Amino acid sequence: MEQNPLVSVVMPVYNAEKYVDAALQSVFGQTYKNLEVICVYDKSTDKSLDRLKSYGDKIHLRENGEKLGIGGARNNGIEIAQGAFLAFMDADDIWEPQKIERQIEQFIKDPTLDVSFTYMQCFLSEDIPEEVKKIRYCNPDPMPGYLAAAAVVKTTSFHKVGLFNPKWRVGEFVDWSKRAKELHLKMDIIPETLLRRRIHETNTGVTERPSRNDYITIMRESLQRKKNKDKEHDS
Repeated sequence: MEQNPLVSVVMPVYNAEKYVDAALQSVFGQTYKNLEVICVYDKSTDKSLDRLKSYGDKIHLRENGEKLGIGGARNNGIEIAQGAFLAFMDADDIWEPQKIERQIEQFIKDPTLDVSFTYMQCFLSEDIPEEVKKIRYCNPDPMPGYLAAAAVVKTTSFHKVGLFNPKWRVGEFVDWSKRAKELHLKMDIIPETLLRRRIHETNTGVTERPSRNDYITIMRESLQRKKNKDKEHDS
């Protein structure tokens, strides 16, 4: 495996004007430097686009003609990604400086690895009103980060599974991970807290609350695929 492979960082941006600078600075501040940063503007109603344009050629900027949601926006960024690896950043989260370096080291040590995760830790955004802080749960302990912003994926392995399904308003990475496991992709996790996940008033889990049933449907579809595969094996 190449010792310094290009990593494509794909970041959807929707109404993240308050947080996108911190997210991008944590990407630019990585100790691993062979990165291309692809930001996909998903028709925000705030000034996120102005913030993105201020970075000039430090980022590759794609503008969606209509709001596609997280999955569709990520797909739009993946379409132009040139890296041997894909990393998925969220516009409201923060990476620790060694995140990508640690994960590429893991891939170098184990060339059979398809997906690398890290541990994560939640934090309450400083702009949350005190009354909201009392009702927003934020686990103070580090935990396994089996979510997009903690993942780095071999690009070839990603495409074996396929793109994110844009029909899911939430849970698009859960669906992708289920499909990856069904194909027996090799996954591992680094027991270091390298992702800080921001909890704020406009997390997707809050704004897309009516779509939470997507998680149940994703599980059902995964079980149905397994049943269909078992039937094919038995016949």
